[in-house]
Amino acid sequence: MSPTPAASRVVRLGAGAGYSGDRIEPAIELAERGEIDYLVFECLAERTIALAQLERQRDPALGYDPFLEARMRAVLAACRRRGIRVVTNAGAANPASAAAMVAGVARELGLDGLRVAAVLGDDVLDVLRRSAASELPADVISANAYLGAEPIIEALAGGADVVITGRVADSSLFLAPLVHELGWDASDWTRRARGAAAGHLLECAGQITGGYFADPGVKDVEGLARLGFPMAEVDEDGRIVVTKLAGTGGCVTTRTCTEQLLYEVHDPAAYVTPDVTVDLTDARVSEVGADRVAVEGVTGHERPATLKVSVGSREGWVGEGQISYAGPGAVARARLALEIVRERLRITGVKHHELRADLVGVDALHGDALSRAGAEPYEVRARVSARCESACQARRIGDEVETLYTNGPAGGGGVSKSVREIVAVTSAFVGRDDVRPSIEWTVT
Repeated sequence: MSPTPAASRVVRLGAGAGYSGDRIEPAIELAERGEIDYLVFECLAERTIALAQLERQRDPALGYDPFLEARMRAVLAACRRRGIRVVTNAGAANPASAAAMVAGVARELGLDGLRVAAVLGDDVLDVLRRSAASELPADVISANAYLGAEPIIEALAGGADVVITGRVADSSLFLAPLVHELGWDASDWTRRARGAAAGHLLECAGQITGGYFADPGVKDVEGLARLGFPMAEVDEDGRIVVTKLAGTGGCVTTRTCTEQLLYEVHDPAAYVTPDVTVDLTDARVSEVGADRVAVEGVTGHERPATLKVSVGSREGWVGEGQISYAGPGAVARARLALEIVRERLRITGVKHHELRADLVGVDALHGDALSRAGAEPYEVRARVSARCESACQARRIGDEVETLYTNGPAGGGGVSKSVREIVAVTSAFVGRDDVRPSIEWTVT
């Protein structure tokens, strides 16, 4: 008889968040009853870190994800008890302060000996100022390079129970535990591409379990209010099985996985990450059980020589005002309201540009040309917004909408006003050798 082959080593990853304000309950379920080795919280969008930099400028102790403390209070004890390690980019603009806060929470929970690693070095504003000063926007507030998996791998090798990063590519958060546990060689581009693909599948959490997939009557999904977040089982060869906890809402099917696999991928033959260039053209997606989908056939090529940098800059303020109209003639009254506000802004000399005057539910998304065929609604909300150079000017946009209460068409109500600073994001590239990640340790 031939000897029975040894079982392939499998690493189990859980997705605890797909963005900063995501639900916390699904992560708690994963921590308490998921058969996982790592719980990963992906919390940074492109603009998030620039906004975090503004917060850090106001208070040097802040600048990390505002939901990080609540998440850690909810899952740390269970993760410690069950040997689950945590990886997150919720450090945003201030991973060191985030790590100190998490260590403080761990002490309060009585979790002695917890090793927390803060990954630093993604802030490359000084590098860009030296190399591309003439090309940078006028009022730059941040420049953060998309780090890869290496510093996270180093932190895990150093015994980190919690790894907190700033700007790291989403897929790298998941790839790092796989490389650490499975020992994939630095030049094994195919296995690393499969690990990056696993990260890409999990990084948006509930999207792959039916959340973003759902379309009533076309793609029905049950239990969205109790949507389960995904897990992935990845073996030594990089074979991926995506699944979720039994008893949770949502679904994992070939359709949900295929949609997520192609999500935000410009070129399926060359999906570029800091760690590897992923080729999805031969990927195969198949159901292997209830809420269990295998993804195989991904290949990879050498990683790029440069790293993408997200550059944030101040670009003025947006002022906005909204008011509702209902009943017969609601659309006509709302259109008159918009005309009045436009004229008032001209009369009073409010300095603005990029003015938008929309009827929400009628023409706000695709304009009047695509929307005019629909039946006239019984109720509508008028919205006026504009970009201004100062907060003072932006505030006057909403103020003029508010005056419609008594100076505009009949029946207006429910006015809301807002003013917000605009943080624009553009992209640049830096040489990989110009970026020097480091790790700062805290032990409880």
